[in-house]
Amino acid sequence: MYTKDGERYFIVDGHVHFWDGSPANQANKYGEGFISCFYDYHRGLSPAEWVWPREKFERYSEDDLIHDLFEEGYVDRAIFLPTYLSDFYVNGFNTTAQNGAVAEKHPGKFIVNGAWDPRNGEPGLRRLEEDAARWNLKGVKLYTAEWKGDSKGWKLTDPWAQRYLEKCRELDITNIHVHKGPTIWPLNRDAFDVADVDDAATAFPELNFIVEHCGLPRLEDFCWIAVQEPNVYGGLAVALPFIHSRPRYFAQVIGELLYWLGEDRILFASDYAIWQPKWLVEMFVDFQIPEDLRGEYPELTPDVKRKILGLNAARLYDIEVLDDVHAADEGNGLDATPKPAVGETP
Repeated sequence: MYTKDGERYFIVDGHVHFWDGSPANQANKYGEGFISCFYDYHRGLSPAEWVWPREKFERYSEDDLIHDLFEEGYVDRAIFLPTYLSDFYVNGFNTTAQNGAVAEKHPGKFIVNGAWDPRNGEPGLRRLEEDAARWNLKGVKLYTAEWKGDSKGWKLTDPWAQRYLEKCRELDITNIHVHKGPTIWPLNRDAFDVADVDDAATAFPELNFIVEHCGLPRLEDFCWIAVQEPNVYGGLAVALPFIHSRPRYFAQVIGELLYWLGEDRILFASDYAIWQPKWLVEMFVDFQIPEDLRGEYPELTPDVKRKILGLNAARLYDIEVLDDVHAADEGNGLDATPKPAVGETP
């Protein structure tokens, strides 16, 4: 929980990891290159006092995770998003089982999400069923640019991807987190293209497609898709740290998201451990759209910030929120009717 100027904010960090990028777990040069690219994002967009040594960044401890999120970072609930990268890491980079083991030791702190890859065919569908039963999955993380043998990516429109989305619908796994943002070496940038979200969102209206990194650097493409697909959401991982290094650029990103999607479909995310939630939460609560842009974009009021920082994710994941922490027009923050964005019918 974060309190500032008499306002209380329930914090749901919608994008956290517990990875192992250490040399011992790197299967090849691509594993080393991947964590190096992560570290460059960490160093380039973090305030200097928040930059870790490379060794700690590669393999931080469970104690670090708990301290940084819940003891120092104001987080009330964190959502694990796994990224396997099995071709790059001996034991996987950040798996559901790794995350689940931590979650079981800290009940009430984490939500465990699964993952799937349509290239795994029928065995992968069976594994998804097993993981759903084991971890009570409400969401999955999809990484469409992941390499697998000779394949360097896949699309949500692929026939087998459709089979997996149908299985998610059958298993009531309603939150589909899709990485559609900046590339990470050596993955191909075009494999993260946001265009395939459009067809999937139309075909599966019962599912929520949380587009992680809100499509960057394809923000405009993402917004034009999301404005006509009410089940498409924007995750702020990677976008949010620009609040420090390029605040005007961040103002344009958050302004466009507010204009096109509205305040009910944007989710706070630190992308821990690339960035720390403490400074992101503090800066976001203090942030305002620059005066010369306020005529173009909706206002970032405390109620809007409350939704983005936690209430929107709480609604998607049925997280209980204290009655005294809510937007002024929302009751308990869970039964709110999302407000229409531009182009939507009220």
